[in-house]
Amino acid sequence: MSEFLNALREAWSSLPHLGWWITLAWLLYLVPLCTWIILQKREPVATLSWLLSLALLPYVGYLIYFLLGPQRIKRHQLRRTRSRESVESYEVFAPSDGNSAELPMLAQKTTGLPPSSATSVQQLVDGCATYQAILDAIALAGNHIHLEYYIFNGDRIGQRVLEALVVKARKGVKVRLLLDAVGSNRLKKRALHALVAAGGEFAWFHPTRFRPFTRPWLNLRTHRKIVVVDGRIAFTGGINVTDDEDESLRDDAYRDLHLRLEGEIVRSIQQVFVEDWVYATGQQRKDFQGTHLWSANDANVRGGIAAQALISGPDSAWEPIHRAKVSAIHEAKQRVWLVTPYFVPGEAARMALTSAALGGLDVRLVVPKVSDSRLVTLAARSYFEELLAAGVKVYEYGPRMMHSKALLCDDALAIIGSANFDHRSFRLNFEISMMFRDRGVAGTLAQWMEGEIASSQRVRLQQARSLWRHRLPEALARLMSPLL
Repeated sequence: MSEFLNALREAWSSLPHLGWWITLAWLLYLVPLCTWIILQKREPVATLSWLLSLALLPYVGYLIYFLLGPQRIKRHQLRRTRSRESVESYEVFAPSDGNSAELPMLAQKTTGLPPSSATSVQQLVDGCATYQAILDAIALAGNHIHLEYYIFNGDRIGQRVLEALVVKARKGVKVRLLLDAVGSNRLKKRALHALVAAGGEFAWFHPTRFRPFTRPWLNLRTHRKIVVVDGRIAFTGGINVTDDEDESLRDDAYRDLHLRLEGEIVRSIQQVFVEDWVYATGQQRKDFQGTHLWSANDANVRGGIAAQALISGPDSAWEPIHRAKVSAIHEAKQRVWLVTPYFVPGEAARMALTSAALGGLDVRLVVPKVSDSRLVTLAARSYFEELLAAGVKVYEYGPRMMHSKALLCDDALAIIGSANFDHRSFRLNFEISMMFRDRGVAGTLAQWMEGEIASSQRVRLQQARSLWRHRLPEALARLMSPLL
């Protein structure tokens, strides 16, 4: 060992300027990258987290940031503008519910989608009922079927859906299937051959192609789950197409919530799909000739259920779903109940929840006892002490993975969709949620939430918790919160 150290000292002495060159190389790497990140003017905590991480990983950190760092899509905004020109305009009808108009206006200003209405809203629990309802709707299709999913696997349920689509495509129904290139990467291209041969269309959202001098959109995914049939029936929510969410096939299937919708609100969901399809494929309005995007019977599309589509993604700096949820919490007068599989709130969301609890509202949070991400589970638990101290009732659902995403405020406001309560859903993923201002919809959601709470274990403040098993791992995971 001493001989090795002596040799190392001799080598170092023979290169007296090596340390200086290493320092210079590190500065040349760090200064431009830090300037690039700082000029993006993001939250200080997130910016400092990236700066610290990149400073500790010279050059490798640049590659990580290049692949996964925050991005804004200017071209996406331009293409969305063009795609909206291919969608027919429609008159909206927003029935008055006696509540403040601020929240619907905020949603419209940040998303471009106006308040609307529904004639029917059915809340579907778990995959088995959801898949059957979707298959039934597909069987009735006469003009078109539009689908957009984050995860679409080629397993048993995936094959059932694909077979149903092939049958309709052969009968002349226009089928368009848009899948996220990362979330659906387990689906083999050969599984889609029959659909394409039958006349159906298929496209990848943000395919993982690497091009020289171009940042890949590896970290910007469509997390949306959308099905639109004949512009008359729509499905959206948290359930993907996979056996992992079918409780009839797996005892440990995810616990989840989905929606079946009819009425004018289907037009908003259709518009979101068309914009995503045009963006992903580059098609134009002429490519939708023969597709009746809206229900032909306008007399039956207006209903008494106030509904509004909320969308968000990296193409908008407003974080619409984040703003809507925080605003809804601030607007609440009696209760705030939140169910989410991934709970990694920013400062605004955390302050809204704790302020509501400190103000005497009934604030409840339901999260999975163990999620499919150990890091996210630890990060979520790092917030429990503050929430519990403020009076928030925290529950952990198990043994199945809770994958539902829902917010209930008072007796008339409900938000259900694909967006988790975390940084990724609020800023990076393309998400869609539905906001209802209706006592019937909210009452059904409240009843379901009561059942989930009854099946959960309440979290209590603990005086003595292990430093190495609990407190330190949770604190370290929390440091990664802005990056999750």
